[in-house]
Formats: sequence, C-alpha cells, structure tokens
Amino acid sequence: MKSVVILGTQWGDEGKGKLVDILSEQADSVVRFQGGNNAGHTIIVNGEKFVSHLIPSGILRNKKCFIGNGVVLDVKVLIEEINFFKEKGIKISPENLKISEKTHIIMPYHQKIDELREIKKSDKKIGTTGKGIGPAYEDKVTRRGIRAIEFINEDIFKEKLFSIVKDKNFYIEKFFNDTPLNAEDIFKEYKEYAKFLKPFVKDISTELYEDIKADRKILFEGAQGTHLDIDHGTYPFVTSSNTVAASASSGSGVGIKAISEIIGIVKAYTTRVGSGPFPTELFDETGDLLQEIGHEFGATTNRRRRCGWLDMVLIKNAIKLNSLTGLVLTKLDVLSFSKEIKICVAYDYNGETINNLPSDVNVLSKCKPIYETMAGFESDISKCKSFDELPQNAIKYIKRIEELSLCKIDIISLGPDRNDTIILRNHF
Repeated sequence: MKSVVILGTQWGDEGKGKLVDILSEQADSVVRFQGGNNAGHTIIVNGEKFVSHLIPSGILRNKKCFIGNGVVLDVKVLIEEINFFKEKGIKISPENLKISEKTHIIMPYHQKIDELREIKKSDKKIGTTGKGIGPAYEDKVTRRGIRAIEFINEDIFKEKLFSIVKDKNFYIEKFFNDTPLNAEDIFKEYKEYAKFLKPFVKDISTELYEDIKADRKILFEGAQGTHLDIDHGTYPFVTSSNTVAASASSGSGVGIKAISEIIGIVKAYTTRVGSGPFPTELFDETGDLLQEIGHEFGATTNRRRRCGWLDMVLIKNAIKLNSLTGLVLTKLDVLSFSKEIKICVAYDYNGETINNLPSDVNVLSKCKPIYETMAGFESDISKCKSFDELPQNAIKYIKRIEELSLCKIDIISLGPDRNDTIILRNHF
C-alpha cells in the first residue's frame, strides 16, 4: 500500500495541480480532502489549459476521484465542471467521481452572507473569495449544515432548508438591512441539482478502506497552502479549513496510518493573494517581473498575486507542521531573469533574529527578512530534461534550499506543461 499526500507549503498557488496530474498517472485513486471552490488547480496538457476547482485533477488521467467530507461543495460549480470536462472529451460518471455522503453543501445564503460581511468590513477585509466557504464551515461546526446525504433526500432537504433560511433571513434583514432570500425558489432550483448528483454520492470512507486493503495507490490532493490553515496559518488571514497533512485523514475518512508519504510543493519564490502579512513581498521592479513572467494571477479569483523572494522560515514551518518526506520545487524557470537571487533565512523583529514563524500577525507584519544572496543563472532552463543539464547556479540554489530545509527536493518543475518536469524520485 502506498498513499501520498500533496500539499502547498506557502500561501497556496504553488503549482499543486500540475504535480497531482503527474503523480496521478501512477495512482489508482485521487482524493480531494478539504476546502471548496475557493481553490483552483491549473493543468496544461499538450498546450490546452484545464482549471479545476472541485473535481480532483486525477480526472484527466481517468482515475477514480473522490470528493471528501472535509470539502464544502458548491453543487452548481461542480455540475458546471462535470459538463465542462465532458465537453472536452473527459469521461465522468458515478464510477470515476464519488462524493462523500458527509460532504457539506454550500447554499445561496452562505454566499450572500459572505459577500455582505466583506462589504460591511470596508477597509478591514480579509480577502475572502466571497464564495460562501467560511459561512458553510460555520454551519458545519454549529451543526446547522446540510450534508450530501440529506441534500439528496428531497423531504429532509426541504425541511432543513426552510428552517435554516428563516434564521438566515433574520440575520440578512436585521443586521445587514438587505433583501431576504426565498426558500421556495432555492428549493426548486437545488432539488434539480440534487437529482443530478444523487448517483455520485457514496460512502467513500468504506470505498477508500477497500482500496487500502487491496493495496491500491491513493493520492490525496490538498487545496490552498499550509499557511492558510485555519489553526496554523497567519490567522485571521487564512482559509476556513485545515490545509495541513493531518486533514487528509480526517477529511476523507481514512486512518492516518494509511498515509506513507507527504510531499510539499514549494514555489521557487513566494506569492500571496489577498490580505495578510508577507515579510518578503517586493514592491519594486523585481516584484513586478516575478508577477509578469510567472503569470501570477489567481486561478479562482484572477486577482494579481503579491510576489516576493523565497521565504525559508515559511518552508521550515510547513515541514514541521506536515512531517514532509520530500519537496517539489516549482517555477524555477521564472527566476531566469535575475542576476541575483535572494533567500530569506530568518526575520529581524526590532533587532531580534527570529527563526520561527510568529503566531501573532501583528509581530509578523513588522518582521523584516534577513536575506542570503546568491548568483542568478540568467539562462532559459525550461528545456532542461535532467538535473545535470541545469546551470550550476540553479543547482546551487536547489542545494541551498535542501540544506536550509533539511528536506530533499524530489521533483523540479520548469514550466506549466506535464513534460516540463525533472523527476528525481518516484513517490509511488
């Protein structure tokens, strides 16, 4: 049995989609275990771009794909994705796409409340995508959510929906002074989505357990990044789910001992979307070039990503939180423009050197990066097919990341396509 978790080590957007696509070639099943359609994985296949927000990237390899109980599911977006992939010739059926019975459904009141809260916060926004993710997780925790197993039962769904909408409308009208929602209209629309998705809803914990017993290979696909974790990220500038490796188990119903490898994706520089502290953020021409050359726009929001040098304090924190067994370095080719490359090895906070990530964002926001400077490689490396073909300065950069992290780099990505990849170790 071999089960591998893939997750981001920074603030998301590290290039997980491509790596899941590559590794899923050898996997039997691919599992999405947390988050919602606030994440987006971009995969380039033979020059054609595929963006998936909910369906695991393994669908492009015709693998069995699971949406776990740790996900909050926008059913409208899922159905749109299913139809999109089918139009592209990708086979999708209840045989190769399965939704956990315990997955919570995002409803229109979640989205409306999400948007109204951001408007009310004015200049104190946290940068939510406005897709109802946070409010859906709130209802899950307060035991007011609608799970897939209830969603596909028309009578139970209607009873729960009308009760919940009554409460939500009081909040929408009295607190936000906004127009209430019509429960009957929501029911008429969403019961059709439930009929469509009913054949896809399964007990995936049992199915995955059978896969494990049969010694099949399972790939767990994380969304966002370690430092957007609701508990361990730069709170409150975080997402609403646990993005760390442990949630692969809780978010899918698989025992933690079933996981054998945990691989962290590291972008060769650092990016962040939305608000929150970012010690290595660059506000100069270099930052603009990273954004331009790296095509740094969010796959979900299309928002410009903030860019900066690689922050090893973040990476080492991710290794600690996730028990990483290996790293994947992405977008190394983007750094080809620079005569010198900087790596943040620690922070300076009021004259004190800090080697660990502060929990207090007020402290982190005042931290200044302490850099090591290395010579750049200033050559196109996108066509390199082996480690030895890389320029010596690129190899030195890779080795330095390994030295600072005490973790080996197993895969190097040099471009968006499947083939723009150097694989040094096979995880399956």
